[in-house]
Amino acid sequence: MSMKLVVIGGVAGGATAAARARRISEDAHIILFERGEFISFANCGLPYYIGGVIPERGRLLVAGIETFRQRYRIDVRTLSEVLSIDRAAKTVTVMNHADGQTYAEAYDRLILSPGAAPIRPPLPGLDHDRVFTLRTIPDADRIKAAIETMRSASAVVVGGGFIGLEMAESLTARGIRTTVLEKLPQLLPPFDADMAALVQAHLGDKGVDLRLGQGLSGVREQDRRLKVATDSGAEIVCDLLI
Repeated sequence: MSMKLVVIGGVAGGATAAARARRISEDAHIILFERGEFISFANCGLPYYIGGVIPERGRLLVAGIETFRQRYRIDVRTLSEVLSIDRAAKTVTVMNHADGQTYAEAYDRLILSPGAAPIRPPLPGLDHDRVFTLRTIPDADRIKAAIETMRSASAVVVGGGFIGLEMAESLTARGIRTTVLEKLPQLLPPFDADMAALVQAHLGDKGVDLRLGQGLSGVREQDRRLKVATDSGAEIVCDLLI
């Protein structure tokens, strides 16, 4: 019998590993479990989908389920969350979120690529429905939908790394007044300070309000708007926090 490979998690890690495994072995039985709806999408395009540079949601999709099933002969199971692994019995317990049923699936080899979750610090107010994280297509859908219900809006982006700055760029392009809150004294921590200074100056020219050396300490609602508190004692009034 052919070897049975189970891959837990899709997108850049798991989907790539599954496709590579098929190229190595034409005979292996490969199953890919993905908790979400999408197995392969362009993470770096999410801010630009929100900003309208990428106009169609479908253009974020790198490869669809049918592509993996037909081209690579991979058994793709979305909305399927692996709850536990029995290493002795070589089985995984899977919940199908479509119908709520759980079942066991055997394997010979196992690849773990379950991904991660956005960091939500244990700070007051971060459970508000206008506080968002950006990591997946559904995250982008929620942010885009929120923006489109507002006639005019302002936003605070927490984090001055690549994704945070792409988000700030995209929001500004949509006419949304944007503040970037960065706890460190410069944007883009991997860069030297003199290189980061060029980016900071450019963002300032584009109207982005940079708050460097200030971290997030909490958020509260007042008069239907959000008040974002920083650890320096300042407050920023906005409509959404990302």
